[in-house]
Amino acid sequence: MTLQLRSITRMGTVNFRPGISTRKTRRLTRLNRVVRQTSNAIRQATEFFQTPYKSVPGRQAMALDEPIGGTVKRSLDVALATGGLITLFPLFGLVACLVKVYDGGPVLYRHIRLGHSRRSFPCLKFRTMVPNADDVLADHLRRSSAAAEEWAATRKLKSDPRTTPVGAALRKLSIDELPQLINVLRGEMSIVGPRPIVFDEIPMYGADIDFYFCARPGLTGAWQVNGRSNKSYEQRVTLDRAYVENWSLWADLRIVAKTIPALLAARGAY
Repeated sequence: MTLQLRSITRMGTVNFRPGISTRKTRRLTRLNRVVRQTSNAIRQATEFFQTPYKSVPGRQAMALDEPIGGTVKRSLDVALATGGLITLFPLFGLVACLVKVYDGGPVLYRHIRLGHSRRSFPCLKFRTMVPNADDVLADHLRRSSAAAEEWAATRKLKSDPRTTPVGAALRKLSIDELPQLINVLRGEMSIVGPRPIVFDEIPMYGADIDFYFCARPGLTGAWQVNGRSNKSYEQRVTLDRAYVENWSLWADLRIVAKTIPALLAARGAY
């Protein structure tokens, strides 16, 4: 026994109470397990977002390392986003007050979306939902099979229990999406492009997801000026693909011109 204690002492172990040593060992084991699981999750996410593009049919000359439109489209984005933020600053203040006064929750909502080259970014909106929106949605989908089917097909609900009265008004005119002008200035979005998607929507695009990842998501786009939520998800994917395949500066300007009448008509907005 004396020889064993001397041997342990030489190794630098000064704690001779087996109970404490065992507990420490267990805690270290659990900590190591958590670290390994976290590292694996980060590695898997990194591998996904670093996956290279596949070739895009019909666009042989496309530079896949930068979004469609290049410098010309980016210059238009910066000019329109800067002008929009300056012009709409009073409206931003009014909406922020309304959202804050209604329930005291945060003014802005940040939701992780996917953009060009599979990069994720926090997409900004004025908050239109109750603070515990995720829990409310999960409970609603569990109680209503019809709502679950609608959500699975379109990722939207015509009668959404998460939406506040103030939020419903903001959504009707798409005012809730105006903070995305900041995303445009940051280079995460464009004024015109496909509607930004979440990770779970990738399978719904099928092989056409490559087209989506060739462009920055748009504040407005072909989907928004062609019926919005009245379109099926398959039609939305078709519109996004056609936009990328046939992009031109004139097409962007045409969509921008159609956006205001589409918003005022509020077709498919909910």
